[in-house]
Amino acid sequence: MQALTQHGPRIAVTLLPLIVVLLHALGVVPMGMLQRLDDIFYDARLRATMPNTLDNRVVIVDIDEKSLAEVGRWPWSRNHMAKLVDTLFAEQRIALLGFDTVFAEPDDSSGLRQLQQLASGPLADQPGFAQRLQSLQPRLDFDAQFARSLQGRPVVLGYYFTSDRDGRTSGVLPEPVIQPEALQGRSPPATRWDGYGANIAPLVQAAPRAGFFNAVTSSDGVVRSLPLLAEHQGRYYESLSLAMFRLLLGSPRVEPGFEGPGQAASNHQTLKSVRLVSDNAATGSSSLSIPVDQRVAALVPYRGPGGPRGGSFTYVSAADVLAGRLPAGQLSDKIVLVGTTAPGLLDLRVTPVGETYPGVETHANLIVGLLDGGLLNKPDYALGYEVVVLVSAGLALALVLPLLSAGRAVAFSVGVVALVAGLNTWLYIGHGLVLPLASTLVMAALAFALNMSYGYLVESRSKRELAQLFGSYVPPELVDEMVKNPDRYSMTATTRELTVMFCDMRGFTQLSETMEPTQLQALLNTVFSRLTAVIRNHRGTIDKYMGDCVMAFWGAPVHTPNHAALAVQAAQGMVAAIEQVNREHARQGLPAIGVGIGINTGAMCVGDMGSALRRSYTVIGDAVNLAARLEGLSRLYGCDIIVSETTQAQATRFHWQELDRVRVKGKASAVTIYTPLDIPDTAAPNPDQAEELRQWQLALQAWREQDWDPCEHHLHKLHRQNAKKVLYRLYAERVALARQNPPHPMWDGTTNFETK
Repeated sequence: MQALTQHGPRIAVTLLPLIVVLLHALGVVPMGMLQRLDDIFYDARLRATMPNTLDNRVVIVDIDEKSLAEVGRWPWSRNHMAKLVDTLFAEQRIALLGFDTVFAEPDDSSGLRQLQQLASGPLADQPGFAQRLQSLQPRLDFDAQFARSLQGRPVVLGYYFTSDRDGRTSGVLPEPVIQPEALQGRSPPATRWDGYGANIAPLVQAAPRAGFFNAVTSSDGVVRSLPLLAEHQGRYYESLSLAMFRLLLGSPRVEPGFEGPGQAASNHQTLKSVRLVSDNAATGSSSLSIPVDQRVAALVPYRGPGGPRGGSFTYVSAADVLAGRLPAGQLSDKIVLVGTTAPGLLDLRVTPVGETYPGVETHANLIVGLLDGGLLNKPDYALGYEVVVLVSAGLALALVLPLLSAGRAVAFSVGVVALVAGLNTWLYIGHGLVLPLASTLVMAALAFALNMSYGYLVESRSKRELAQLFGSYVPPELVDEMVKNPDRYSMTATTRELTVMFCDMRGFTQLSETMEPTQLQALLNTVFSRLTAVIRNHRGTIDKYMGDCVMAFWGAPVHTPNHAALAVQAAQGMVAAIEQVNREHARQGLPAIGVGIGINTGAMCVGDMGSALRRSYTVIGDAVNLAARLEGLSRLYGCDIIVSETTQAQATRFHWQELDRVRVKGKASAVTIYTPLDIPDTAAPNPDQAEELRQWQLALQAWREQDWDPCEHHLHKLHRQNAKKVLYRLYAERVALARQNPPHPMWDGTTNFETK
């Protein structure tokens, strides 16, 4: 006790991480970093424990690139879908079929509707036309053909819910599996949707069983779970995976699984499980409980890498099924999912085991997990487990570490971490329980670090050294961030992906003719001060000033994931600052000045460079040179800001106008350049702006295709709409020149610049 009393302040400091992390665990001060770290641990364990074996029970009929090439673009005519279904059931003798797609619109590709309009209109008096059309109708009504192929067969159609504020709906929903009265007045926090896109009525009547195929993404955009139930207007609907699983079990009814049976008066709202209940006159009632999380979703038990080459499931091209290239009965008794891996159909998702994972395979994994009863489960007592482990480990570290030497303290801390991680892993592997781990590990690491550094001035010394090292180059705001972890930063040159900007001010030559050198210097300093403030406010690092040009970069020395967006935002702020300067000049009778900005994102070398006499924290590389070239092009295209395609791809929050595809001096490859539009990133272009952008894209396309007449036509309309825009006059001049001196037929639309 005497020793503990002596080390009271040190114990209190060591307990600080425990208090902070407990606040996170209890939801008082949520920390997204800890949740992200838990997701990383989960993903790593999932990948390490995947079976990576082929499951023969589920087969995926893939609408792949090969199928699109043979049959045609999606959606296919329903007569093709009818043939696909008939082949799968009649020739292949499959057990169950599910569609990871929706048939939301009637199929008019046969022309039947137009013929019916003719029969009731212009050709109503044509002898025999109506009778002939009636005899042809069974062959021309593709929706009816598809419906007949579904009739009476074990088929589950797919549909989707939407978060449409207006609650837009299309198609016909299936019957809900849980009505509001079955919830006994409770409202489980399942995923709620406002609208839906479902299948057309004839198909729903033929195959009334359907399930939604929406996924649930984590905060980092990764699909780790799929909802089993979703709520729409107070009713609960089943997912595609659950619907197919229930059909395999003989369609047991779905009941909500709260804390326990018979607890109707309980205030507990969260579903613990989804119960499938079967009634049998001979054996009585039996039930199967499927564990779910707070969103009534189940973790997907991924078996391995996705796709036809992933090795988890057999993929069969839909084209091979339609063409009869499969031996009869090859898919006998298989569970078949119809989905797509074609990138153009946008059903590829980010998962813990792959960044382009077919959405249809997520359902296949969940179906297999349901069949095996091997779903991972994050139990409702996860919070209690986390609090108990946190308090136990935190108190042990706080009370024991002050009494140990440095070496023994390291060993004890490693032992505590190993014990916690081992228990967590054992529960995961042995019992399928997904329990929090990151908070305890972070707490232990922080407690050890604080305990070992207590009483020393390491932090203060590191701050002074870091401020001396970077204070000349980096804004004070970034230095404050860097001193929190000074060991991560150094002046050593490294290659990193950054965003660099060159900003040149125009009109200073004219000003220099009318102002004294000292006045011009004061004006230049004022303008630079305002531009520098804008750059610093957007976390930029000033590289250097060169005459009336300023160079800056983003992403170093402090790592900034959104460096491209910050640079573009800073550029817009700099343009606004120059406009304010010009308003002040106008009141003083001074001429206006302009600005030209070039921005590029790419790999470049950053660090302390120079000679023994003079050094600078700067960036160099080919990506830097390209930014300087883009700044030089801004005057030609009449734009204040020009960015490269790499910057535009990473700064998606802005509205862009494509300018050209150029090959600048010193670059062998062409680059597409853009300029940001003066439209708030939270708003959409107004109709005039949208029409102007559409006309411009048509003009640009015609230009690259050397189709001069349409190009001139669109440019003429653009000129009438926005006569002051230099870009449209530039292309009109280019078209006129191209008519006189046509480019090579193989020209790809790239503009080459041979000067800097």
